[in-house]
Amino acid sequence: MTTARERLVQWLRDAHAMEEQAETMLKGHLDRVKHYPQFEARVGEHLRETRDQADVVRGCLESLGEDPSSIKDAGSKLLAKGQAISGMFADDEIMNWSLALHSFENLEVASHTVLVTAAEAAGEAEIAEACRNILAQEEAMAQWVKDNLQTLTLDHLGRDASDLPASR
Repeated sequence: MTTARERLVQWLRDAHAMEEQAETMLKGHLDRVKHYPQFEARVGEHLRETRDQADVVRGCLESLGEDPSSIKDAGSKLLAKGQAISGMFADDEIMNWSLALHSFENLEVASHTVLVTAAEAAGEAEIAEACRNILAQEEAMAQWVKDNLQTLTLDHLGRDASDLPASR
């Protein structure tokens, strides 16, 4: 029988690996969005948030006497590097990546929603609050990407039509 605390630890490890993946993914694409300054600025801001989030999740694990999973962290980073490399060869890389980013942010929203609920069920109010704060940041980023997809699409199409570099 698995307890709420054991599941919380498992899911915090998953969340830490996800933050490690997000950091690697964001860093890998930041230099490729230079033609879209608003997007570049927001991605840079979220990269800083993501680093802080990984620290917060690590702190939650440590408060439970646990550590992140180095295997999950390494696997997530490797996956993010593979994603970055695979997009390098597409002439619409920014569009593919913005769709992937929106999906990934919503995955993080779902993960932190689960973490808040699990922490509350395990009687870990401080962890629930920490995850609630991260959840708010992830919701804001997911909404920002969604709200800016139309502008990004039009900018990309305009760059294509003007024969300006649209990626990298």
